[in-house]
Amino acid sequence: MRLQGSCHCRNITYTLDWTPEPAEIPARRCTCSFCVKHGGVWTACPTGALEVRIEDRGAVSPYAFGTRTAEFLVCARCGAVPVATSTVGGQTFAVVNVNTLEGLDPARVCEAPVTFDDEDAATRLVRRTRAWIPTVRFVVGGAGTREAS
Repeated sequence: MRLQGSCHCRNITYTLDWTPEPAEIPARRCTCSFCVKHGGVWTACPTGALEVRIEDRGAVSPYAFGTRTAEFLVCARCGAVPVATSTVGGQTFAVVNVNTLEGLDPARVCEAPVTFDDEDAATRLVRRTRAWIPTVRFVVGGAGTREAS
């Protein structure tokens, strides 16, 4: 299944190839203050691939807080947060915000609250290598595709 998403102004767009196609989309409604304030409800396919396209890199504000092990891509134009990434062992992993998906039947989303408050940084990184999207590519301003490292 191919899912498309974007920030509100479409400066940040993405395509997620979800293989195999799921009966439902699992979504984690994070209870941290950042996700609560920004509507962060995250999903990932650990066997999938993500391509993130950024029209204007200067209009993206990467934001990290807490353990600083994840970077949220905040669109500086519209304020939406469609993607978060984490680099573990030199490899970039990602999750996408289901609130930024386009054309997805909401009935397919199985949302549950989750808290990671008791998780230390090492445990958090191991979880991400298991559960987040492992193949991430960025296309910035039409300058061509680069594999995230």
